[in-house]
Amino acid sequence: MHDSNIPSALWTPPLNQPAERELCTDCGVSRMSDPKQCGQACQFIKPDYPAMERRVHGRTRDSASGDEAFFGPYRRMLQAAMKQPRDGAQWTGITTTIAQRLLETGAVDAVIAMAPDPSDKWKPMPVLVTRPEGMAQCRGMRMGYAPSLALLEPAIAAGYKRLAVIGVPCQIYALRRLQDQLGLEKLYVIGTPCSDNTTTEAFHGFLDLLSDKPETITYLEFCADYHVEMRFDDGKVKRVPFLLLPISKLPPDFFPITCRTCVDYTNTLADITVGYMGGRGEQWLLVRNERGEELLNLLGDDVKLSEPTSAGNRVAPVKGFLKNTELAAGGLPVRGMPNWLRPLMGWLMPKVGPRGIEFARARVEMKAVETVLHLRRHYKHKMKNMIPSHVWALVKPYGLEPHDGERRN
Repeated sequence: MHDSNIPSALWTPPLNQPAERELCTDCGVSRMSDPKQCGQACQFIKPDYPAMERRVHGRTRDSASGDEAFFGPYRRMLQAAMKQPRDGAQWTGITTTIAQRLLETGAVDAVIAMAPDPSDKWKPMPVLVTRPEGMAQCRGMRMGYAPSLALLEPAIAAGYKRLAVIGVPCQIYALRRLQDQLGLEKLYVIGTPCSDNTTTEAFHGFLDLLSDKPETITYLEFCADYHVEMRFDDGKVKRVPFLLLPISKLPPDFFPITCRTCVDYTNTLADITVGYMGGRGEQWLLVRNERGEELLNLLGDDVKLSEPTSAGNRVAPVKGFLKNTELAAGGLPVRGMPNWLRPLMGWLMPKVGPRGIEFARARVEMKAVETVLHLRRHYKHKMKNMIPSHVWALVKPYGLEPHDGERRN
């Protein structure tokens, strides 16, 4: 039974202040009653993905078969879209609709998710959603740190024993590490790939560079066709090629070192991963285990499913990314392309660059490259514990090999 004294569809209890940490995305563990659990749970200390994959999925990734070397264990890979897109959703609303159905069917008592902070529509606010209609308030993209896992203890204290959690990889790794000691009767995990995060304040600086009226931007998405799509409160839509973005004007620490050293871009430990990278204009689903199948089945005939496609070749773009990252003195990769060539390449890349699953493979390899190079530059002493073997396998074709002391025995 849950606490009937909580009347609203969304609830955010008071949160503790985070403990000071060297590498931290404020997943919420350090705000719990025992902040020392970070040492056990944190992805940025000593992750053990083989052990966690076995615990969650019953097996480790099969790197010799299909695309599990890139994306982790999965049963099915799909391209998907809701037949009737949900108002206010970032894409068509698959993630929030799954969570809504969990509440409608009584499969869970509550969902831990994010909603916009009342003071800033772009700032994420962790919420406990207890009624189906509350999921509509969680649609859309937020940018910033969201200590979602800090809501686990208040949820359990309120009597909620069957939970669903929507989160990004660093949150989900910590959740899985702590899962067995939470005493839950059931847990569903809906994961989204993380395409790098930044602080909400830094994100506002990015919006300022994109528009002379940034307050009118209502939607922003980095799309798999090499464009950023923006929507405005007057209904206008603007699409900017990646190569024409004002990246060089961003501060070097716009993306924090945690995001540049993340080893789990595709949320390997979720039951189902819902993202964009392999979707070719629709969403990309990785159904990872039996619970993931159950989650997808909740959508019934309301979702359109198809096989993902792949085109282009990722090797040259990944090599170029590696070179730029190596040349960078720090922060974001430098870009040596002359300005006159950028519009042409911005037009050309969606037509000849890696698309679909090949685009997703490219992004995962680029993240692996970033992890090795940035840790080697900033935290060489952490490399042995922070970099799993599957990341070394991803960068090996590009000439990146572990130096002495950089790889776990």
